[in-house]
Amino acid sequence: MGFTRAELESFRDATLPDLLGPNVRLLFVGINPGLWTVAVQSHFGRRGNRFYPALFRAGIVDHPIDASAGLAAADVAHLLDRGLGITNLVARATARADELSAAELSAGAHDLARRVAKIRPRVVAILGITAYRTGFGQPRAAIGRQPDDLSGAQLWVVPNPSGLNAHASLAALAAAYREVALAAGL
Repeated sequence: MGFTRAELESFRDATLPDLLGPNVRLLFVGINPGLWTVAVQSHFGRRGNRFYPALFRAGIVDHPIDASAGLAAADVAHLLDRGLGITNLVARATARADELSAAELSAGAHDLARRVAKIRPRVVAILGITAYRTGFGQPRAAIGRQPDDLSGAQLWVVPNPSGLNAHASLAALAAAYREVALAAGL
């Protein structure tokens, strides 16, 4: 599956639904969807994104998942059966997360707290330290478990799986994701 730049641009500011089941134990929170992600209506759908490979390497899912053409129904069912949920801090799609304003990230953090109160996961894992620092007003925050919970859920910050975050290896992503999965009881 391929898109021209113009086709991808047509998805700017569009959204995609959260991936949520009735028993979310671990909620992964991306920064915002990319244009490809919205085009294929699949979280972390950009070819080369390391989210699903890291889940597999961490032992959170039992088979490789390729979301680059959209998630297969069996993969959606597997993620939900595992107690995983996926949402974003900011709903609107952009080509790059640095296109978001501090005000959007802050509003997204407030909205996320309301959603977490309804979903009631054990653990919330924000994928990206810079977005977390800005959105939650925590300029000195570090990767890992945060001192405060979010609406009753343990709050963690883990590395972002985007290829733009190349300093975090696949092994480092898998280790961080395994840690939050264990905290969630997966």
